[in-house]
Amino acid sequence: MTNHTALILLSTAFSALVATLIALAAGLLALRDRNTWPHAVARAAGAFAATLTLAAVLAMAAHTLGL
Repeated sequence: MTNHTALILLSTAFSALVATLIALAAGLLALRDRNTWPHAVARAAGAFAATLTLAAVLAMAAHTLGL
């Protein structure tokens, strides 16, 4: 495995970990606001999707700029 492949795999794993932690925090904050479980899960899912989308946009921008 080359260094480039290892860096891509590590970046992907890190992005997934950060997205999971942000989703967990969003879900817990929704529950502390006395929302129902389905609403809290929907907020967590939205935060997870938004975080992964932002990571994909940043990766594409870095690739486009040649960084």
